[in-house]
Amino acid sequence: MRFSVCLDPGRPWVEVLELARHVDTVGWDGVYLCDHFMPSDPEGLPVDGAMLEGWTALAALAGHTRRLRLGTLVLGNTYRHAAIVANMAATMDHVSGGRFVLGLGAGWQANEHAAYGIELGSTGSRLDRFEEACAAIDSLLRQARTTLTGDYYRLTDAPCDPKPVQRRLPILIGGGGERRTLRIAAQFADEWHAWGTPDGFAHKNAVLDHHCHDIGRDPSAIRRATGATVIVSTTPATTHRYAATVAGSPSQVLEMLGRYKAAGADEFIVRDDRTTPLPAARETLSLFWAEIANSLR
Repeated sequence: MRFSVCLDPGRPWVEVLELARHVDTVGWDGVYLCDHFMPSDPEGLPVDGAMLEGWTALAALAGHTRRLRLGTLVLGNTYRHAAIVANMAATMDHVSGGRFVLGLGAGWQANEHAAYGIELGSTGSRLDRFEEACAAIDSLLRQARTTLTGDYYRLTDAPCDPKPVQRRLPILIGGGGERRTLRIAAQFADEWHAWGTPDGFAHKNAVLDHHCHDIGRDPSAIRRATGATVIVSTTPATTHRYAATVAGSPSQVLEMLGRYKAAGADEFIVRDDRTTPLPAARETLSLFWAEIANSLR
């Protein structure tokens, strides 16, 4: 089981950098950053709040870390043309020395789209566009040239050069939609991720397996990732910012992570929270790694 951390880009850069360097030094497997430009708002209105642009920050982290896998969790498909994403991903793999994981999602955060004048569209149209984008990116990264004529993307003998350092740069598909998103993952993902409880993750894992069987793909070809906010203490709090939260003593957290592993998780991603002071975040990550993660690796 791999263990990674999804750092909160709402933190100041110096804190993101310190936490990334820390987990790189002690032996964690990866660091992810999300792809947002402002905090979310339930009414879809613009919200004040600092937010580092994830791709730029991740490229900077590549120069400050030695061994971590570096990934996006996940890129919103509506923000960038698929061909641009493929070329950016190939370059990122070179910059990081073959450590990049390309996490992709359909896009969802309404207030960013409204504030910047980017079309969000219906759920169905976003997924149609996302499926085409995954086909384009997959081909651009793997094939010498790509021609594609779709409703959203048209590529004509298009190159992506240089190709990634990795023989097969991993494409991670994020999301838990059972009818469309998991089918797209079955088609294109090297890894799939969804936040959730162990029971919820096990259910969606089985749905992904069914989609793989339907299209004739070996389910074992797709790594499975999940995660949660983790609070290691003797007296866990009763309320948390995120619904997916694992809290308790080290033995209680270890038991819960064992349930995630039994549910089929190959990777567990600890979700960082900007509201946690830097010393406390560093202490939690150190305790988690020393007393919990190594028991399940």
